[in-house]
Order: sequence, then structure tokens, then C-alpha cells
Amino acid sequence: MVDLNTATAAELDSVPALKGHGFEIVRYREERGRFTSLRQLDEVPGLSGKTDGIADQVTVTDS
Repeated sequence: MVDLNTATAAELDSVPALKGHGFEIVRYREERGRFTSLRQLDEVPGLSGKTDGIADQVTVTDS
């Protein structure tokens, strides 16, 4: 399980649906703060509508 709030770009790229977007996800997190839900991935450039079915591979922690 990959945590959107702690994973490196390489770890995020290991999730097939996120491959090639790890850097953008990390940059989004650094600019806007921690993720509070998986739905926020739709706000990351290039990922809108492409993240269905990843809930079993990706998580969001509170701390």
C-alpha cells in the first residue's frame, strides 16, 4: 500500500495507474499540503479521471 502523503515519486510511479506521475503528485503535495482523500488525485495535472480502482493500492494517512 502506497501512502500519498509519505511516498516518494518512485514509490508512486510503482502504482500502474500513477506511473509517470509521481513527480507531479509529490509537487502537488509540497505546494498544497497533505492529501485528505484519494479524490484529490483528480486535481493533479494529468490524472483527472485516471485513478478509478486504485483504492486497493493507495492510501491517505492523517499524520
